[in-house]
Amino acid sequence: MASGTALIYDEEMTTHKLLWSDPICDIEVPERLSSSYEQLRSYHLVERCVLVPAREGSEAEILLVHSLEHLEVAKSTQTMNEEELKRVSEDYDAFFFHPNTYHCARLAVGAALQLVDAVMSGKVRNGMALVRPPGHHSQRNAANGFCLFNNVAIAAEYAKLKYGLQRILIVDWDVHHGQGTQYIFEDDPSVLYFSWHRYEHQEFWPSLKESNYDAVGLGKGKGFNINLPWNKVGMGNSDYLAAFFHVLLPMAFEFDPELVLVSSGYDSGIGDPEGQMDATPEVFAHLTHFLMQLANGKLCVILEGGYHLKSLGESVCMTVKALLGDPVPQITGEMAPCLSAIESIQNVRAAHKPYWKWLAYEDTSFLQNLSTESHLKKANSNPSTEHESKITNNNNTVKVDRFLELHMKNILFTVPPIKTATTGCEGSEHILPEQVQLVKEMDKTEIKALVSDFYGDIVKEDKTLLSLGSLFVILDKILKKEVCNGIAASPTAALSAVVAIRHSIRFGFQRVLCVFVGDMQMVPNTEDGKMLIINICEKEQSGKTSCKHYISLNWKEDPEGNDFFSAVLGFILPVAYSYQPNLTVIAVGPNRNLGISGISLLVALLQGLAESRIFAVIEDTEINLMQNVAKTLVGASTPSFGIYVPPTQEKVNKIKALRDQFQQEWEMLQCTVKEEISRN
Repeated sequence: MASGTALIYDEEMTTHKLLWSDPICDIEVPERLSSSYEQLRSYHLVERCVLVPAREGSEAEILLVHSLEHLEVAKSTQTMNEEELKRVSEDYDAFFFHPNTYHCARLAVGAALQLVDAVMSGKVRNGMALVRPPGHHSQRNAANGFCLFNNVAIAAEYAKLKYGLQRILIVDWDVHHGQGTQYIFEDDPSVLYFSWHRYEHQEFWPSLKESNYDAVGLGKGKGFNINLPWNKVGMGNSDYLAAFFHVLLPMAFEFDPELVLVSSGYDSGIGDPEGQMDATPEVFAHLTHFLMQLANGKLCVILEGGYHLKSLGESVCMTVKALLGDPVPQITGEMAPCLSAIESIQNVRAAHKPYWKWLAYEDTSFLQNLSTESHLKKANSNPSTEHESKITNNNNTVKVDRFLELHMKNILFTVPPIKTATTGCEGSEHILPEQVQLVKEMDKTEIKALVSDFYGDIVKEDKTLLSLGSLFVILDKILKKEVCNGIAASPTAALSAVVAIRHSIRFGFQRVLCVFVGDMQMVPNTEDGKMLIINICEKEQSGKTSCKHYISLNWKEDPEGNDFFSAVLGFILPVAYSYQPNLTVIAVGPNRNLGISGISLLVALLQGLAESRIFAVIEDTEINLMQNVAKTLVGASTPSFGIYVPPTQEKVNKIKALRDQFQQEWEMLQCTVKEEISRN
């Protein structure tokens, strides 16, 4: 399995610059690239990456997407003087030429292709290319929106041609709609294109009707073009996560891509004058972590926009840290999507219902009266609004810089020296990945003293008591941040899980999430909110009904493959992110109702929470499961999640009933809105 993260950067690409005054183009500056690279250096991330040189894309490679006429115009600008460059630039919407633009644009294309080659050949697992000029607005026959050649689109066509790929996912999280990419692939079912973008009912550039949610693709490509329009500014972390949980990820797992390309624009981040959104840099680590679970981890991130240099640099670093497999920082902000985001999510789901199996039984309909329409009319009646907002943004740059300085200090933490730990139980070194560190068992006298002092009310048998030695020693190392995550075998996983929760709370942790798979014979009192238990079992546990902090999810995995995606993405992840735990305990007990692939999916995706602190407790007879969970925790390879199976109507209804029951308490569950609600 490939390992390592590629980084591609060439200072040559900073020589493309604006030679005259243009208030629209003056934000696309060379420092976007150089300051991002310097920020990576300051976090010592450059030396941890595999440095891959850029090269110029060939004319033949550019012609995979663009017309010969477009290529010739670009070539001709190399010898033009400033007046001629200005004149040819005026033929396009928001673009400028410099004598070096053609060379830089070819380097940007070549860098994207070098990254694809490095990932597809197995030289690295994933990577990022820092490039200029960006690409996603560029069309077959026209430069547009700072973009000359469509780097990501060329990379997709190149990957199809060279590696015979049949399914490529492009995720465009830039704040502008990548209409160029949409036009190139809108009738092509081999490319699934997802874009969220500031839209404001077609008022925001590029102001196209086809940027709305109902543009789903053409001909054979219907259903493979996903537009999620943001109809107001100020979208934040919870809105972006909700879009992934309730739209992108279910589609992506059903599509099952062989390669994921990201049009990685950071103008969707806080402080950006273009986007005016509120998402903080760590959200990009979470989004990257999710995408790393697709396509066996083959992920290529290619820079697009981003015009607030500090916000851009920090967001680039968060992305690269996630690609390197570092623990993901805790997400900040209220975990509740805003009404406008939920409206857009609902309309996208309704538009795509005819094309996707996971949506077949979802009760979803179009919303006609959107909460933002009345606000838009007010804004349009005040022509000075845009001018004032530009002044405000300029004044805010210093404030945002200060905010980010403090914010990054608060969320960044020292990565524990050991990724995954277990105790040296007999033979474990032969069954677990070599990256798992063995830690010394606790002394028997010490175990007995600890148990009798604090857990004597629930631990009665000697055999159970001794098995808790591994639990305490691994858990203590996680709680003290000496180890990122750990795994322990137990003859009684249910009892061990309860002891682990109580031990963590006694240590001082205020929010412990426990996901228990199988029959949980004992359920602790959850009323104080210091623990949230999700019990995934075949039947309701007798005498225990679901409430805010104890949720029973009755599920039996389909024997044909993994249908658990819908439960994880549609329910478990949104609840877990709403709760924001300090520690996640995943326990697998007797009579488990999920296969290894479903449990691996759960472990992989839940690593985005609690700074990736996970403690896994597995019944000691489950050797195969232990191996797979350990591999997932170590991050040595992306686990196999098995064959995708769409959920049955009964299971969809089950998730919907739970969503309806808990979405007021765990607000990340919200993906539909009642028509009569019209508040903002």
